[in-house]
Amino acid sequence: MITVGVADMKISTNRDVTLATYALGSCLGISLFDPVAGVGGLLHVMLPVSTLNPQKAQENPYMFVDTGLPRFFQECYKAGARKERLVVKVAGGASINRSEQDDYFQIGRRNFVVLRKLLWKNEVLLRTEDVGGTVSRTMYLELVSGAVTLSHNGQTWTL
Repeated sequence: MITVGVADMKISTNRDVTLATYALGSCLGISLFDPVAGVGGLLHVMLPVSTLNPQKAQENPYMFVDTGLPRFFQECYKAGARKERLVVKVAGGASINRSEQDDYFQIGRRNFVVLRKLLWKNEVLLRTEDVGGTVSRTMYLELVSGAVTLSHNGQTWTL
C-alpha cells in the first residue's frame, strides 16, 4: 500500500500496488487508471484555485485543483497512460462538521466545480463520482484492476 498525503500525488505501474488517500473531507481524491498501460495514480487536492496563494501553488501544485490536475495528467502520460483510455473517478468534496446549507465557503463544492470544468475543457470524461454530503472518505485504487473503493466508519463501497 502506498499512501497519498494531503496535497500529494502518487503514480505507479506496479499492478501489485494499492494507492490510498485518507481524510477526503472537502478535499478531492482523483484517480486515473489506464487499463492497457497499467498506469494508475491518485491525487489528493485541497483547494479549488491557485490564485488564493500563487506562492504555495508554485511550491506544491498538488494543493490546488487548477494546478495539480494538469500536472497529474502530465505525469500519468509520462508513465505511459493515454488520454483516450483513462478511467477517471473522484470522491470527496464534502461539507464536514456542518450541513451543506451552512457551509459558507463551500470548498468541497467549489473543488468539484473546478475539476469538472477542467475535465470538460480538456475533453476528458469522468467515469463516476462520490462527492458532497457531510462525511469524510478514504479512497483506494487497486492497480491490478483499476477498482476504486471508498470507506467511511467501517462501511466500504465500490466507486
